Formats: sequence, structure tokens, C-alpha cells
Amino acid sequence: MPHSAHLQKMDQHDVRRAYRRWAPVYDHTFGRLVEAGVKQAAAHVNRLSGRLLEVGVGTGLALPHYGPQFEVTGVDLSPHMLAKAAARARTVGRRVSLHEMDAGALVFPDAHFDVVVAMFVMTVVPDPARVMHELARVTRPGGTVVLVNHFSVEHGLRGAVEKGLAKHATKLGWRPEFPLRTVMVSETLELMAVTPARPFGFFTMLDFRKRG
Repeated sequence: MPHSAHLQKMDQHDVRRAYRRWAPVYDHTFGRLVEAGVKQAAAHVNRLSGRLLEVGVGTGLALPHYGPQFEVTGVDLSPHMLAKAAARARTVGRRVSLHEMDAGALVFPDAHFDVVVAMFVMTVVPDPARVMHELARVTRPGGTVVLVNHFSVEHGLRGAVEKGLAKHATKLGWRPEFPLRTVMVSETLELMAVTPARPFGFFTMLDFRKRG
């Protein structure tokens, strides 16, 4: 499979600093933009069951939408975002195990989860390829990995805007320039479907199956 693209450098300090700023206003800004996509992804995985891991759980926007058939675990690098997620889980009565954790070094055993979800997180993590390999590792054979993410384009006005914003990645807390090939690095994950995510199709949902 293709190698990861050259990306703007970001480290854990950049991510934590950005999301410390974002946490108080996230739900009322970016959260509103992605709410439809979050519901779409949750509805997509709700036909499944078992142990579900959400990597980059953030403020827990998806927690109210996962079906009761799931045993839900959420991880995030930002303690400020996790505090919001814990409060949301209590509000909606959702039992969830939340952990501050680096998505590139998950502490879970191999093949531990039936479903792994990562929404709006791959453009944020310092090493997307490493994270993809970790998502594959903790998913059982035959299990599902679902990504929802912004993927950049090479040409046109949108491509020019993304390239122009790329130099501000560390301040933004995410990478505007992020081609699809960046996540196509795991030999054990088979891409089953590519679906535009609401709203506007600015985001994309990728459905992978872990090869057995």
C-alpha cells in the first residue's frame, strides 16, 4: 500500500496546547459543524455490536448516539476534552471507560475490540501512520475500523486554500493538507467503502475491515 505522505510536523505538545484552547468552545464551534457526520458514523456502526473503541473521543459528541449493545471505551490525548466527555456521559447516562492516552501507543491488547472509530482525529495526531497501525492492531480479525476525516485535494481553489493554511497547522491544531493516501498504510486493513460525510461532503467516512 502507498506510504504516508509528507506532512506538517506536529507533536503532542502542539496537540495538547491547541485542544486546551479549544475545549471550552469546541461543542459550540467545530462540534456543531461535525454533529451530522458524528451521527452518520454512529448510525453506521450501530448495526454492529461488542467492544467499541473511540480514538480521539474529544468532548464525547458521539457517546449519546452509540447503541446500547456496545461496551464503549474512549481515549484522547487532551485531559480537558476528556473532562467534557465524562460530563456528557454522565448527563446521558452512558457507561463509558475514558482514558488519557496517545493514539499512537494504545495500551490495549491485540485484537481486543470489535469496532474502532476515529472521527476528526487523523489530521491531529503527530504520526498518522503509526496511529493507523495501532487501530489495526487492537481490532480483532473480521472487525471494523471507521474513520471520519477531512482529506485534502491537490487542485482547484480548495487545494490552494488548504496549501495556504498548511503552514498554520500547529496553531490550528490540525493539518489542512492531508491527502487520503496518508491513512492507507496498513496491510491488514481492507478499505470496504468510501462515503461522503455530512454536512456538505467536506469530510469523508472510510469503512475498513481487519483481515482475518
